[in-house]
Amino acid sequence: MQQHNPLAIILGGGQGSRLYPLTEQRSKPAVTFGGKYRLVDIPISNCINAGFNHIFVLTQFNSASLHTHINSAYKFDQFSGGFVEILAAEQTPSSTSWFNGTADAVRKNITHYHPFNPSHYIILSGDQLYQMDLKDFLARHQEQQAEVSIATTCVTREAANELGILKIDEHGQIIDFLEKPGADKDISDMAIPEAYRQKYNIDPAHNYLASMGMYIFNRGTLESSLDNEMLDFGKEVIPHAIKNLKVNAYLYRGYWEDIGTIKSFYEANINLASNLPSFNMYDSLNPLYTRMLNLGPTKFNNSEIINTLICEGSIISQSHIEQSVIGVRSMIADHVHLSGVLMMGADFYETEEQKSANQKNGIPNVGIGSNTQIHRCIIDKNARIGNNCKIGLSPNSLKDGDYNAYIIRDNIIIIRKNAVIADNTLI
Repeated sequence: MQQHNPLAIILGGGQGSRLYPLTEQRSKPAVTFGGKYRLVDIPISNCINAGFNHIFVLTQFNSASLHTHINSAYKFDQFSGGFVEILAAEQTPSSTSWFNGTADAVRKNITHYHPFNPSHYIILSGDQLYQMDLKDFLARHQEQQAEVSIATTCVTREAANELGILKIDEHGQIIDFLEKPGADKDISDMAIPEAYRQKYNIDPAHNYLASMGMYIFNRGTLESSLDNEMLDFGKEVIPHAIKNLKVNAYLYRGYWEDIGTIKSFYEANINLASNLPSFNMYDSLNPLYTRMLNLGPTKFNNSEIINTLICEGSIISQSHIEQSVIGVRSMIADHVHLSGVLMMGADFYETEEQKSANQKNGIPNVGIGSNTQIHRCIIDKNARIGNNCKIGLSPNSLKDGDYNAYIIRDNIIIIRKNAVIADNTLI
């Protein structure tokens, strides 16, 4: 059996403009997911479950909260030598610029990888939802004697419009690449070969292979592939590698979702509360790791809860909540009605003295006030929503835009972090 010492590199992304305003005060990997996790916990957990415990996270925007989260969540014992570390953009004698693309970010940090003598580099995205056996991904890469392997998923012709589509031969070697072909282009020649489709029992309706933006490179292959001025993996490095190297497709058959937009982020979170969620958060063999908070149990005071995830440390009184995800330390007062709400919770509890000061200053407490109704909404952390508010109850009247304390995108209302929504507000 071949020896391996893989090093994982998680791409933290740029400014995360598609997830704004959730990325207004934090980097994309630090955005809260599932009430108690962060997006970065997903690729990190996949790595740890595979036994790959040398992990770097590359980022350059609003990285303070990401630093705090990773430093407090991921502590390996001194004998394993494992780590999860952030590599933020930095000025050096050889470079004074920020990261200018995914490949550029990996290249500028390459000297930090060498002390760990990696046999392979595993490049992962920081904003995708999946549970992949990365150990199997690496094993297949080695078995096929590939220089580069790309994780792929089968998609329909319609879904192929906005993805990078890979053409393979009957053995799974990638021979061509097409970035976002759109609806009008004839891509029938990119379809999965019949022999390969039958071998893996692929549904004919999902007859195209899309890149998941996750790669394995042999050590020397990555370093030689970046010995140039190419800036982006998907647009430059991978197409160049396909023409010049042995690049193989790794077929992933599980659930995968790119959660880089507000709509996909919202839908992926709300789906977690459904009867049969697409993403399994209760797999004891492949747990999802995050920071331990040591909070008290959630308390329900005469409330009705339907298809909802509610995280620890919350207090909910005489309220009706359905198809929602409620984050840690969420305070929900009497007679509140929530449906389709992603509430990220709070970073702290308010004392009685602070609540008295809030009342004197005419501002709501952190959480949701009494007799408030909210539908199809993301409530970012530490938001203060007053009494008798009605939010999202008339979706046909919503118009995308920035309204200071909140933003509307795709008929989804996003209440900003630390926002104050006064009593009797109608949105």
